[in-house]
Amino acid sequence: MKNYRLLCLIILNVFYSYPQQAKLNSGDKKYDGYAYIDAIKTYERVANKGYKSEDLFKKLGNSYYFNSEFEGAAKWYGELFTINTSPEAEYYYRYAQSLKSTGQTDKANKIMNEFNAKYKNDSRGKLYREDADYLTEIKANSGRYKIEDAGINSKYSDYGSFIYNNTIYFASARDTGNFSQRKHKWTGEYYTNIYSANLDQQSGTVLKTSKFKTALNSKFHEATPVFTKDGTTVYFTRNNYIDGKKGKDDNKITLVKIYQAHLENGKWANVKAVSFSSDNYSTAHPALSPDEKTLYFASDMPGTMGQSDIFKVSINPDGSFGTPQNLGSSINTEGKETFPYVTSENEIYFASDGHPGLGGLDVFVGQIEDNGTISDIQNLGNDINSPKDDFAYIINSDTRQGYFSSNKDGGQGSDDIYQFLETKRLKCLQELYGVITDSESKIVLPGTKVTLYENHKIKNSTVSSTSGEYSFAVECGKTYSVRAEKPDYATKEVDITIARTNGKTNLPIALDKSVCKVAIGDDLGKCFGIKMIYFDLDKSNIRTEAALDLEKILDVLNQYPTMKLDIRSHTDSRASHQYNEALSDRRAKSTIKWLIKNGVAKNRLTGKGYGETELVNQCSDGVNCTEEEHQMNRRSEFIITGL
Repeated sequence: MKNYRLLCLIILNVFYSYPQQAKLNSGDKKYDGYAYIDAIKTYERVANKGYKSEDLFKKLGNSYYFNSEFEGAAKWYGELFTINTSPEAEYYYRYAQSLKSTGQTDKANKIMNEFNAKYKNDSRGKLYREDADYLTEIKANSGRYKIEDAGINSKYSDYGSFIYNNTIYFASARDTGNFSQRKHKWTGEYYTNIYSANLDQQSGTVLKTSKFKTALNSKFHEATPVFTKDGTTVYFTRNNYIDGKKGKDDNKITLVKIYQAHLENGKWANVKAVSFSSDNYSTAHPALSPDEKTLYFASDMPGTMGQSDIFKVSINPDGSFGTPQNLGSSINTEGKETFPYVTSENEIYFASDGHPGLGGLDVFVGQIEDNGTISDIQNLGNDINSPKDDFAYIINSDTRQGYFSSNKDGGQGSDDIYQFLETKRLKCLQELYGVITDSESKIVLPGTKVTLYENHKIKNSTVSSTSGEYSFAVECGKTYSVRAEKPDYATKEVDITIARTNGKTNLPIALDKSVCKVAIGDDLGKCFGIKMIYFDLDKSNIRTEAALDLEKILDVLNQYPTMKLDIRSHTDSRASHQYNEALSDRRAKSTIKWLIKNGVAKNRLTGKGYGETELVNQCSDGVNCTEEEHQMNRRSEFIITGL
């Protein structure tokens, strides 16, 4: 890639530190008399002791999967498959995706083949059979353009076009000038200046090309001009050079800045750098929003996520600028994002080497949402893109005609400008919407973070409204994952395949509580769904599955050494009152004995068997009840008596 194409956009190797997620303090924590229990960490500690449970491994696998920690997800899903070789479809898919993400492609394919065999109608299986990766998307997005040479190219570099008043403006290194004309030592070519060419109003063909002889051009690089609709203001990119002086950063390097100028008495004057530029970072490639209230640009300024990001800045009525804002991770990557262009349809076109493409810079398009986020990013296909650098895409939303630049094979110079006609639109869109609720109480959950994924990649994110509602613009025919996250609730992810026609798709999501807030008098067992500590018939010895549940209780007691429990065992009414009371009492004492044996101080535990004396329904002696109703009375309770 030729560095001058980015106008010497020097990217320093800045390493960002991403703090690990804070671990919960395992010691005492008291919040206004409550204890907050992190069930997932308890599950993992229990599992690491050798206890096995399908429910345990599902929860552990999901906890890693939802945080994109695929090595941990693959580990626990693998454990799941050792005890259940035929779980639900979702776990086949998540396990395969986790394996693929950790480089275990052959094993992932094996799991997906099993998935396909068992769930033939699952759309994800169909996408797998069709090899629906980014190359498939690129192929699907191809064949939509008629492309030809723009008629303004030379044997030197020509790139970055803008149309104003039936004239095309672009950058070119063709000016060999006189004997004193200098070459850029990085590229071996002459510095670029802004050129213009008149276009035939009917055919659009080039009539005459000439150097833009104004104060905008200097002896260093200029490129990518954009004019306001009234033609009185221009923004453009130039090396950090003004009034005959070069600006340099702390490393003595001359970077690039966005400059602006105003038309005064028919001449461009008052050339100055925009206020948000700096000697210590680059700003380049300006693009105006259709209402001319926002300027988009590329930069490596502080807050950049990768080598260069796309930012926006508001233009105030008096011509001053607001504070630049990074467009975020939905568009910016650890690589380069540059050459933005915004249309009247709120589409943003840009070049990137960080999004999946064919090589080098590829051109992508995303949708600018009302909240300013970027969604539905797609590669434009192999008509525009190639294994080389393809960039500086502009398009007329009405005529679907435009230009882009590329150093693809077959051009005249190191970079060339191509003109195109888009013969087929890219998108069929739908609205994906729903309401987030509490699964138990059914109340709506405002403030829930809702994230839209496609192939594990974030497409968009929002927060549910005061009525619990969310919505995204999605593309027809695609499969997405919608993830809902809220404190004190278990993260949930739901997959949805959008119909291939315009319209709306409703996807409500109900969340389960995951973090227990307990106080004195509460049943600790409810944190983990423990309804009954199971014993063999007529016996009181601890069974293996009972020990698994008791390990959860033990872990909490170890976290909260001042917590005290009263352990209560209950039966149904289908034996004698005396027998039930004695059996339940033995079981309560057996539970206490197990906890003491595993390190809990005796004075922290009390317990008693209540037999059938505290039934939770009408199923007493002589009442005809179902098995489910009797089961409600057979229960174990772990009542907190002290914190």
